[in-house]
Amino acid sequence: MSPRLHPSANPPAVAPPGFAAGLVEQVLDDALAHGSRIHAIAGLQGSGKSTLAAQVAALARVRGLRVAVLSIDDFYFGRRQRLQLGRQVHPLLATRGPPGTHDVALACSTLDALHEGRPVRLPHFDKLADTRLPPSRWPWAREIELTLFDGWFLKTPAQTAAELREPINTVERDEDPDGRWRRHCNQALAQDYPALWSRLDRMLFLQPPGFETVPQWRWQQEQTALRARAHRPGAGRAMDAAAVQRFVQLFERVSRQALLRLPDIAEWTISLDARRQPLTVSGPR
Repeated sequence: MSPRLHPSANPPAVAPPGFAAGLVEQVLDDALAHGSRIHAIAGLQGSGKSTLAAQVAALARVRGLRVAVLSIDDFYFGRRQRLQLGRQVHPLLATRGPPGTHDVALACSTLDALHEGRPVRLPHFDKLADTRLPPSRWPWAREIELTLFDGWFLKTPAQTAAELREPINTVERDEDPDGRWRRHCNQALAQDYPALWSRLDRMLFLQPPGFETVPQWRWQQEQTALRARAHRPGAGRAMDAAAVQRFVQLFERVSRQALLRLPDIAEWTISLDARRQPLTVSGPR
């Protein structure tokens, strides 16, 4: 059964300010030493992958490199497309996040342009509005030398049919009793995403102590989003604890698969404690 969220446990309200300078330098040096043009940072929700990517990008710019920072989140389908998926396949596909809710073809073409140093507009998904910005508002990137690409399930392999059979949480049990949603997500993971994974030159995995920390980390993210919404008229409503608990269950199956498989797939893995502090480093290899 899924871990429970305990908002009264008084965790830090926001993520730590960032990773140690030595680690940031190590990540950048690893990318450059291996000639990585598209360097991936994988980590479950709230693990600090976007923070680390921003820190590495800042250091790269200090060194005079032209850098782009992207997330797999920037390639979510817009709300209208997801609602159509929800009507045609399964209602849970209207919610962004799991495999099958991304424009993989757009991600591949964008990374190809960045890898080749061609000018390209960088998509951006507005999470407060829950839709992708129109292309006219995407910034241009030109002559990029290094792209940092983060995502919560990068290079995660699909499960077997037997592994999909039994629901692993209440959302799957109550809202996907016949397994149609999870089979669709798993099929997308098996058929659509490998083309994207093949464009990632090297990958670092930020490994949490277990899936049990993810609901709490996601709750902290929601508190940050709540403060952002306070200054954004018309933004969507923040999630309460119950909504966050349900939301993370949509990611639980693939997250547990990532925890199981990515340490053997990523070129190196950094194990984190519950406060996102690095404990051990395996690799790079």
